[in-house]
Amino acid sequence: MTAPPRPKKGAPRSARHLTVADVCDDLDISRSTFYDWRAKRKGPPSRKLPNGEIRIDRSDYETWLESLYEEVA
Repeated sequence: MTAPPRPKKGAPRSARHLTVADVCDDLDISRSTFYDWRAKRKGPPSRKLPNGEIRIDRSDYETWLESLYEEVA
């Protein structure tokens, strides 16, 4: 399996990374649900910045969402 293509270095920061608030708004979940999923490694891959904030690569988030589709029997 190959890694998803990385955004171009010149891409705007908002196009490359999502905040916890962005993901929570998109999924209509609470911040506590996001952090619960993160602790259980059930949520999208994320990284903690030196200032303590969490960021999610947009391509990783989209790949994670695609992985949630269930096939109908």
